Amino acid sequence: MFHAASSPGQNRTPLPPAEPPASGVPSPRRPGEGGGALGGQRDPFFDNAKYLAIVLVAMGHSWAPIKSGSQFLDGAYNVVYTFHMPAFIIISGFFSRNFDLRPDRVKRLLTGVVVPYVIFETAYSLFRMYVGDSSDRQISLLEPWYLTWFLVALFIWRLTAPVWRVVRWPVPLALGIAVLASVTPGVGGDLDLQRVLQFLPCFVLGLCMKPEHFHLVRRRSVRIASVPVFAAALAVGWWTAPRMDVSWFYRQSAAQDLGAPWWTGPVMVLTMFGCALLLTACFFAWVPGRRTWFTALGAGTLYGYLLHGFVVKTVLYAGWFEPSWLHRPLGAVLVTALAATGVTLLCTPPVRRVFRFAMEPAMEWAFRPDLNRVGGAGAGGGPVAGHAAERETAMAGG
Repeated sequence: MFHAASSPGQNRTPLPPAEPPASGVPSPRRPGEGGGALGGQRDPFFDNAKYLAIVLVAMGHSWAPIKSGSQFLDGAYNVVYTFHMPAFIIISGFFSRNFDLRPDRVKRLLTGVVVPYVIFETAYSLFRMYVGDSSDRQISLLEPWYLTWFLVALFIWRLTAPVWRVVRWPVPLALGIAVLASVTPGVGGDLDLQRVLQFLPCFVLGLCMKPEHFHLVRRRSVRIASVPVFAAALAVGWWTAPRMDVSWFYRQSAAQDLGAPWWTGPVMVLTMFGCALLLTACFFAWVPGRRTWFTALGAGTLYGYLLHGFVVKTVLYAGWFEPSWLHRPLGAVLVTALAATGVTLLCTPPVRRVFRFAMEPAMEWAFRPDLNRVGGAGAGGGPVAGHAAERETAMAGG
């Protein structure tokens, strides 16, 4: 469907020139329609997709404490976890297509991914200790907790982006690495490497995609076909909920760690990848391509992603998920609505202004003053276009 095996370096439609981002917030640019570019115009599709995906992330985290006892909610949870992170990761890969190890781009990788990871891993660890009253009193940057694994993964994936542009079969190779990880129990503790490796094919697929692939899945015929596909997915999710270990959907364990035969690891990696592609395509088919009331919120998804975890954990530690009525259908509807509303507020400009120091620090004092002048127009579409694409990758969080 996505022509994933095609070489990402050939016949590529270039990203259009970037305009200066408003208020320091990076933004996706509109891919060329029919091979052309539309100047520096934003493409609402990617902002819309990121916002809707972050809402699904918040909903999933809010469902986790109340889904036990409800087979339908359990099944819906599994369906959402099949594709919501792959959708984010594919978009992240797509906007990493021009990334290389040029100094100014490495600077953006450090300030947009590494520094937020250090800040939020420390903040979440302290939050767990003193608000959650955890007996684990250690702060370890090698063991991401809760949401922060995605920043580690994004850092590693982007460093490897130049490699995937030169190999002949990038997606099959990435799948092979994911399969090997799924049968290697020793992988997974430090830096949450199981997740990094098992989600790697989604990132590499995004690197290989072209703008026309997104247009392909947004056709009316695909939109219509996605309805029975999602209905079937919910039915399968409902049936498998009591029969399947939910840990498979997290992609953070080898088969042996889950008490399963080793050969189930490769089977599940390939099955989950195929299901993720199918449901992600159906998800993209229903993402609006026009500007909506939530389009502008798509630029703040990293904020919503990293901040909503404090809200969910606060509610959990306070015991507010425990009332039995919340575990019934009306309670689940209320929790869902509150989760969507809460993460929406966390993506708004006022919140971004408050927390920009942690999410997008300038840190000019830490780098050589001539760093922004390094690079030329021949490197990945020029420093301006490439820089905008790199910043957008960091904002694709999920």
